[in-house]
Amino acid sequence: MAYDAVVLLSFGGPEGPDDVLPFLQNVTRGRGVPPQRLAEVAEHYQHFGGVSPINQQCRELLGAIRADFTEHGLDLPVYWGNRNWKPMLADTVAQMRDDGVRRALAFVTSAYGGYSSCRQYQEDITAARAAVGPDAPVIEKLRQFWDHPGFVEPHADAVRAALAQLDPARRDSTRLVFTAHSVPVSMADSAGPHGGRYTAQLAETARLVHAAAAPDLPYDLVWQSRSGPPHVPWLEPDINDHLAALADQGVTGVVVSPIGFVSDHLEVIWDLDTEALETAKQLGLDFARAGTPGTDPRFVTMVRELVRERIDPDGVDLRRRLGELPIWDTCPTVCCVSPRRPS
Repeated sequence: MAYDAVVLLSFGGPEGPDDVLPFLQNVTRGRGVPPQRLAEVAEHYQHFGGVSPINQQCRELLGAIRADFTEHGLDLPVYWGNRNWKPMLADTVAQMRDDGVRRALAFVTSAYGGYSSCRQYQEDITAARAAVGPDAPVIEKLRQFWDHPGFVEPHADAVRAALAQLDPARRDSTRLVFTAHSVPVSMADSAGPHGGRYTAQLAETARLVHAAAAPDLPYDLVWQSRSGPPHVPWLEPDINDHLAALADQGVTGVVVSPIGFVSDHLEVIWDLDTEALETAKQLGLDFARAGTPGTDPRFVTMVRELVRERIDPDGVDLRRRLGELPIWDTCPTVCCVSPRRPS
């Protein structure tokens, strides 16, 4: 299959105080999030001047991908569009059309299956193409990469670096805690064609990172960043509740690894570096937070490999992976249905 561009597709984030509330309204539209919760989250952004790190992180990743493509002879322009804030995907697709792009691949900054982490990005692409019109380029999403070495290995190295910050004499009472964004239980149950794919992929990533980084330590997979109405069941336990439970069990230190994320955006630096760190201090737990892949060269190489395997699936053997769950190049038509509306 011939492709003539790649688009980096991400979540988006505000870049100033006046952007915060409109951005959050974009994020939560149709989800029934109470206004008081929006105000609470908006305050988190104001602690950082109303600026999310995610857009700058995307600019840095965009630059790294472009440089890597050039170095390795992959002659494809790389664009960037967001789901929730400028540059909006529809504007990017319009620019791609004007530049003569006819068929492109999308690299989404989410490693996992599930509605909000995969299917909704497919819907974003469809909506953006519809907004642009009949001349909009065809855009196909690259496969999920939860078990690709270019994703797993940077997380494992970050866990090792975080462990080095803790007292080695207390290693026997240290625990690894992997985190990812919580979602409604109904959404987790409907992830993948047979359900449960989001949690299964995260469990496998946690297993792989643990095995590579610190197989002698116990570990858990817990959740963070819940944002829905209180009457709706979401995945639990929350990281803060889990830290309290660990302290009661005699754990003295934790390394928290946000395997659900590819960069240190606001939900990492607020929910973990601020709230979870404060919880750990109150409990008397030593706390070290592991980093995310960001622009790690292995992660950037992974993007190129995902593109090459889609361009010529029979001509190259680049389907590198470490896990055992089935993968597919193109998501099934009926997959990761939103619990809020029909497929």
